[in-house]
Amino acid sequence: MSSGPRFTLPQRSDLARAERISRGGFANPDVLRIEHAGVLLAVKDFAPRAWLVRMTLGRWIARREQRAWRALAGHAAVPAYAGAVDALAFAVAYRGGRPLSRSVARETPPEFFARLDAAVAEMHARGVIHLDLRHQGNVLVGDDGAPVLIDFGSALVLPPGSKRARIACALLGRIDRSAVAKWRAYSGAGGGGAAGSGAGASSRSSRGASRAT
Repeated sequence: MSSGPRFTLPQRSDLARAERISRGGFANPDVLRIEHAGVLLAVKDFAPRAWLVRMTLGRWIARREQRAWRALAGHAAVPAYAGAVDALAFAVAYRGGRPLSRSVARETPPEFFARLDAAVAEMHARGVIHLDLRHQGNVLVGDDGAPVLIDFGSALVLPPGSKRARIACALLGRIDRSAVAKWRAYSGAGGGGAAGSGAGASSRSSRGASRAT
């Protein structure tokens, strides 16, 4: 498994010049886009939240989600994890694209959904179950036409190949596969692929992977 590219991370002070793409709610992070050291990054940042969230839930969610990004290093459909800015923020490579929606799905060729099936199967093989692929902001049609998976804030991460991972991917993995089936149905492309099957192979627009994190 590839460890992915190396990044020069922005400092907390650098985030003052970042573009805010989305504002988080009570316990959700802001999502920022920043060019740093010649690389466009998306940053998920809990620092603007209330003190109690910053000191507790925000830190825990940030650590938890970064486990998923690290587990998916080198996955073709997942933006590269860049690293932690500090305890409240982390960065990934920005990848542009259009959030998958009913209208976008209708314009998307059937090959996209076959590639999405494969991307989800590989994700499961890495021990990661996304659990929120039905949200249109979490699957992008990338600028190159390929699927992009982002926002692993709800993801379950287990040791790949372990008994727990196999059971979870067979059961909870259905949530991800049914999401792919939903998007395929919206496209009118019909069935097929792993989206509606069993365990599988156990693998923002300007939002792009800007929500990415």
